[in-house]
Amino acid sequence: MIYPFNFEIKIGFDRIKNMIKKECTGIPGKRLVDQIKFSDDYEFLKESLGNVNEFKNILEQGLSFHLQEYWDLLPELDRIKTPGSFIDQESMLQMKIILEMMIEITGFFKKRSIEEYPFLLDLASGITDHRKIKSDIELLINEKGDLRDSASPELKKIRRDIRSKMRIIDRKIGQTLLDAKKQGWVKNDASVTIRSGRSVLPVPATHKRRIHGFIHDESATGQTFYIEPAEIFEINNNIRELEFAERRETIRILTGFTDQIRPSLPELNQSLSILAHLDLIRAKARFAITINASKPVLHNKSLINWKNAIHPLLYLLHKSQNRKVISQDIVLNTEQRILIISGPNAGGKSICLKTVGLLQYMIQSGLLVPVEENSEMGLFRNIFLDIGDEQSIDNDLSTYSSHLLHLKHFLENIDNRSLFLIDEFGSGTEPQLGGAIAEAVLEKFHKQGAFGVVTTHYANLKLLNERFPGIVNSAMLFDSKNMKPLYKLKIGMPGSSYAFEIARQIGFPAEILESA
Repeated sequence: MIYPFNFEIKIGFDRIKNMIKKECTGIPGKRLVDQIKFSDDYEFLKESLGNVNEFKNILEQGLSFHLQEYWDLLPELDRIKTPGSFIDQESMLQMKIILEMMIEITGFFKKRSIEEYPFLLDLASGITDHRKIKSDIELLINEKGDLRDSASPELKKIRRDIRSKMRIIDRKIGQTLLDAKKQGWVKNDASVTIRSGRSVLPVPATHKRRIHGFIHDESATGQTFYIEPAEIFEINNNIRELEFAERRETIRILTGFTDQIRPSLPELNQSLSILAHLDLIRAKARFAITINASKPVLHNKSLINWKNAIHPLLYLLHKSQNRKVISQDIVLNTEQRILIISGPNAGGKSICLKTVGLLQYMIQSGLLVPVEENSEMGLFRNIFLDIGDEQSIDNDLSTYSSHLLHLKHFLENIDNRSLFLIDEFGSGTEPQLGGAIAEAVLEKFHKQGAFGVVTTHYANLKLLNERFPGIVNSAMLFDSKNMKPLYKLKIGMPGSSYAFEIARQIGFPAEILESA
């Protein structure tokens, strides 16, 4: 269970999915990005992370992997399942390009060892070799997707007849135009033009009866008529009949090809599906390189043992500004299940909490994360998040009431496979009462065996570690000499809010501080 419903937006995972989507080369791959979901299936995640890590190695080694922009052929393949239907020529050309790409991809993996790429080799093995279909397509269409004359003897004959008659028309209408110019029936700069697919002459209205033929059109002013000379009228009709015959033969050829490949549609669909997954894996790997991510050691139990963990979105922001992000070492295990983070405002407490939520969600969504490779990551069945102002005018809820509703949901569903993340725990109401409720809730979470991270300023929560083994204090470090936050988490000690020191640093009235 992931709570609340807008969890991905709150931790920024929606932005990460958008960045991955931009790395995909085809619509099917982009569509798979939208299907990325949180999972606690160890074997599934082991395979997903293995695929991404192997592809990351391919990219980092600079190996040539042919995956260019491709089309979504699945709707077309689904349409031609019906007997009697036929594939269009544009889709044939797209299929040819995709099949060429698949042949190169399978060729790439045939040169690799199972020890080097066990996951990707297993995935790519599901791509069927469709060389015969590719060859058949090449026999039928050219590089532009047009049917070749050689696609059938009948098509070749029809097109030869059309070209022959077109030459006759060109010769005859050219002669008629020349004669009309000599007689002064058309302008000297007049030329043959096309109206309704027929060759016509532009004739001034005063001479329209001088040339025998069929009037197809007139100019907007009515001063010029477009006439098809009588001597080519019948030939044009013959050409039109031949064009109909060409269309019928084209449909016959495409239908025959479609009938031929229809038994292979299941294998083609599977191959296209694998291509889309490779596109997604490649996009994940490219994003992993962008955020300097790696594959930690994965465990099928609840555990966090991260070294030099970095919030990926903060990393990208600081990188664009040539600034360095402070990494964090974060540990949650059976002896240290609940981390209470305290420290000054704007000292990095919320970012640290969001880092835990985002990285854990990323790894359980099959993404590599920015931690050291020897870091350890376990799996949680549920993640509960309470962060930010959820005040609702529509529901007449105060911020504190909203926090209580979240906590109520946590209490009803939390267990020993759950990770809870609560920012500014207990705030929003009278401090002693809010702190007391927060303390009671944490006691319950501890009893349930849950794992969690909370940020707080409340002193009573900092004292819980004395009564409950597994609850541990931690602090966001602060340079009290220079009055600057260090944005570094230190586990094992509570932090100070430095309220008076910060107030003095910004020039708050001394008499007020003395009175306080």
